[in-house]
Amino acid sequence: MSYLLHIDATSFDVESISRRVARSFLDGWTGEVVHRDLAAAPIPHLTAAGISARLNDPARYTPAEAEAAALQDELVEEFLGASGFLFTVPLYNYGMPSSFKAWLDQTVIFGRTYSMPEGPPPAAGRPALVISSRGGSYGPGAPHEGRDHLIPNLRESMERELGLDLKFVTVEFGLAPVVPVLAQFKGLHDESLAQAHAQARQHGENFTLRQSAAMT
Repeated sequence: MSYLLHIDATSFDVESISRRVARSFLDGWTGEVVHRDLAAAPIPHLTAAGISARLNDPARYTPAEAEAAALQDELVEEFLGASGFLFTVPLYNYGMPSSFKAWLDQTVIFGRTYSMPEGPPPAAGRPALVISSRGGSYGPGAPHEGRDHLIPNLRESMERELGLDLKFVTVEFGLAPVVPVLAQFKGLHDESLAQAHAQARQHGENFTLRQSAAMT
């Protein structure tokens, strides 16, 4: 069975920018969706037991290792069962939310989801979209250019290691409507948000077409 895996890492409620733009993507997607809301149901951070479980014989697991391995098995199977991916990952303090880092650390596993001795990663080439809102602006020429450490990190972990066909939709100046010192940038935020909704919807339609073509 093929589905879209939606990992939602924003801590805010349904009116968050990332969640609203994600709904535009889903307007263009017509298939099944498996949704993990990391705010509503956080994934535990990787522990010593989670690491040792990857190295030890399952027949000799401690109870903590068995529990950690069961969680990793669930997440890896869910990841590998998806034909496409939607990640809503806002920029927090110049990087990813800790909830998303926890999911990533539990899912990126040597020999299971990346660095396969027999060939490319099992999810290589599958389409993935990251929707990321940020309070200010981090593009070329902006005062904070180069301080966005989210996108480079995801390119390394999800594009290079997992092999995903990764695309990004970003919304800038997300704090302009609510922070007085940034109010002068509200017009730029509105423009960025409108573009993000249009881009997300188009990506959703493209994902649907891509899946349909793969099934024929």
